[in-house]
Amino acid sequence: MLHIRPIFSTLMRNKTAPVLLLLQIMLSVAIVANASFIIIERLSLMKRDSGVSEAQVFTFNLYAFDSNIDLDKQRQRDLAAIRRLPEVIDASVINMSPLGGGGSSSTFTVGESLETSKSAPEAPTFYGDEHLVNTLGIHLIEGRNFYPDEIVSQGGESPTLVLVTQAFAQKTWGEGSPLGQTIYMGEWGDYPTKVIGVIDTLQGAWVDREMNDNSLIFNVPMSGAFYKYVVRSEPENIAALTARIPALLHQDEPNRVIRGFKTIADYRKGAYRAHELMATVLGMMVILLLLITSLGLAGMVMFNIGRRTKQIGTRRALGATKGDIIRFFLIENYIICIIGGSLGAVLALQLGQQLMQLYSLPMLAPLYPLLTFLGLMMLTTIAVIIPAQKAAMISPATATRSV
Repeated sequence: MLHIRPIFSTLMRNKTAPVLLLLQIMLSVAIVANASFIIIERLSLMKRDSGVSEAQVFTFNLYAFDSNIDLDKQRQRDLAAIRRLPEVIDASVINMSPLGGGGSSSTFTVGESLETSKSAPEAPTFYGDEHLVNTLGIHLIEGRNFYPDEIVSQGGESPTLVLVTQAFAQKTWGEGSPLGQTIYMGEWGDYPTKVIGVIDTLQGAWVDREMNDNSLIFNVPMSGAFYKYVVRSEPENIAALTARIPALLHQDEPNRVIRGFKTIADYRKGAYRAHELMATVLGMMVILLLLITSLGLAGMVMFNIGRRTKQIGTRRALGATKGDIIRFFLIENYIICIIGGSLGAVLALQLGQQLMQLYSLPMLAPLYPLLTFLGLMMLTTIAVIIPAQKAAMISPATATRSV
């Protein structure tokens, strides 16, 4: 039976290699644990539901430069023409694209009056008509949508009605129903807006901001010389519509520029490109660190085999079995891994604390250093057991070969 003390003694005779490996394991656990945590956090962020039928919905921009155009009437004619197309499920105008990276947001107060109101979370603000909910493919889970006669012009009256996301409702009113509640937005002065419906999910334009799920939709369609149209269709029809819609709209009014066709799925790819790159680079770094650590341990075992050939042969001659030789090297590996892994776990938590303060990342969960340590133990066991089996094959005659 192998004992720990002889293995410690063997390690202490040549301290350099074990100490270097211990430092390597310590740094590997610290870096891999935090890198894995960031990768999981980025991947979770990328998988969030936008609430929109991303593959079906696309937007395009329209620029009108003829001052004689009645923009509101032109918008109504454009939307009517688009909606008549057989491939189109619905169409509307919108002030910003979900996951688009830029748009409008505001802070709010809620209450029966301005005097008794309280602060509400910051939220992305969408402006649209009664078709916007269906066009985006978002789900109304409580209350109702706008009626056609409730839509007001952004250039005239202030909004009177609002749809809120479930996330905004829970953060503002808790478990109580938001229907009938009043929201005040500073941009519109003292004008109140009444909550008439709750939508399941709708993300704003900024994927890195905590308020992105708090979206609100006001009953005011976009107005002005610049419009962003949003159209919903089956994915197989979108390519044809990107050519057909400009021709259709130019037939009615040619003095306009129409461009920028892009699906919400395309916006998602752009919004999360940096996160995807970060996860890829960190994933490669994790694999490289684990590979280097495993090769380092395997190399140390192979070096020790060459240096301890006679010692191993002597042990075999004194009755040590092949299993005893393999266990010797495995326990030697485990000693280094346990010490290095324990120090690495402490370092990982400290590094996680610094990352949280510097980059506003969530706190590293202790589970990540633990899983990293266990994974490293398994990986190094595989890396060590192969050369250890080679050592176990050394013949007892090797111990007396040079005598």
